[in-house]
Amino acid sequence: MYPVAIVGAGPGDPELLTVKASRLIKNADVVLHDNLVSDAILAISNGEKIYVGRKFGDTSDQIERQQKINELLASYHLQGKKVVRLKSGDPYIYGRAAEEARYLTEKEIPFQVIPGISAALAAANIFNIPITERNKSNAMLICTAHTADYSFEQLTGIAHMLKAGNTISIYMGLKSLHRIIPKLLEVCKDDTIPVTIASRVSREDQATLTGTLGTIQELVTYSDIQMPAVLLIGADPIV
Repeated sequence: MYPVAIVGAGPGDPELLTVKASRLIKNADVVLHDNLVSDAILAISNGEKIYVGRKFGDTSDQIERQQKINELLASYHLQGKKVVRLKSGDPYIYGRAAEEARYLTEKEIPFQVIPGISAALAAANIFNIPITERNKSNAMLICTAHTADYSFEQLTGIAHMLKAGNTISIYMGLKSLHRIIPKLLEVCKDDTIPVTIASRVSREDQATLTGTLGTIQELVTYSDIQMPAVLLIGADPIV
């Protein structure tokens, strides 16, 4: 039987797929895909496509949804099909691949995980934002805005990393700026720290909004920047 392939689809541009990811998608009998996988990448496959994603504001039970996905992966595999579980970005960066990998391991079902370009790394390169640079930043922290919603202590820690000169990237943060920005300002005490919001990275309608900790919230209010978006804080774009 073929191993289940948990594949990173990257930010959306099919030309940014790895060669291996592209081959597996093309040859798949079944593709179980997330919400943010682009139509251009889905079009590579001639197999059956099953939507198992979750959109912003979805109130369905996440545990039940994940269990259903796990069971589908096992069921199609046991039918002898080439199964691809297709995730936007990289499977192990907010892609919940760990839950599926553990389930498959428990069921003794072979699988492989194919890396993809995560949105923060894609945005940094496409929009010329040096997230690490000699004598400026030697680290980049990847985090999620859910930290801002649920853990005051973790958000404070993130702010201290920014204050120390590191770059931070925040996924799913567009709707949480009112929680994130005040804490970063409270700790860093510097409203000139650069902020770039990168929207729909690598797609035809990609866009950025660039400001500072002191200006970005007002700029967003008067913009039409769209989700999905990733925040890159602490590094200036090269223009």
